Amino acid sequence: MTKITDSHCHLDFPNFDETRPEVIQRALDAGVHRMVTICTKTANLPAVQQIAEANDPIFFAYGIHPMSVTDQPLVTAGHLIEQAAHPKMVGIGETGLDYHYTADSAEVQKTSLRVHIEAAQETGLPLIIHARAADDDMAAILTEGYRAKPYSCVMHCFSSSAELARAALDLGFYLSMSGIAAFPKSKDLREIFAAAPLDRILVETDSPYLAPPPYRGRENEPSYVVHTAKVGAETFGLSYADFAAATEANFDRLFSKAASWSPAKADAE
Repeated sequence: MTKITDSHCHLDFPNFDETRPEVIQRALDAGVHRMVTICTKTANLPAVQQIAEANDPIFFAYGIHPMSVTDQPLVTAGHLIEQAAHPKMVGIGETGLDYHYTADSAEVQKTSLRVHIEAAQETGLPLIIHARAADDDMAAILTEGYRAKPYSCVMHCFSSSAELARAALDLGFYLSMSGIAAFPKSKDLREIFAAAPLDRILVETDSPYLAPPPYRGRENEPSYVVHTAKVGAETFGLSYADFAAATEANFDRLFSKAASWSPAKADAE
């Protein structure tokens, strides 16, 4: 079976409280052999860690979502760096800027983003970016941070402009395809992906949101990443197997901590 990774999902969300084991099993049955579940609030960290610890195929990332920065105290870079010692924490974020719903907190979002960039710089873990309606500020802050000290990064659920895509790619960052890229009306977005180097592409679900066709409008889950990847394969003119192999290599390169993890290694530690 062709293996693929869901690089961004939210398995701790209440949507999965009654079905989590079945959702994980369906993913494995579909060839989704790894999942990165994302913690977006400090209060949720213990639950997210427990999910990752209880399931070999699941890793986690931790950060404060830009839409949540005013709901709780800002995290420090030191706190994020300390948490990154967990053997299954493989990324910093998601963090970023969202001016679509929460433009009033723009300055706090920028401060939070810079804290997360510092943590990514110090830990070597990839930064996971949420960007919406904030392209200019996003490009400026990411570039400013990179010039100060290089770090790795993925633009999660990328659906922004070609200009932000180019700014990210010029820094060596990655773009992640979600179900949005598989929507019939997303031709312009698929063209942005098609213009990017294949070795900078990841796939994700962002479940429980943004289910791709033929499940659009339903609750998303990690097994559905296969459907987004099939559209990705068409976008790049590849077979599904070849596109999946490319995204696997990309994931391993970016999320090297996940790539090198094994149950035996974890037991030894």
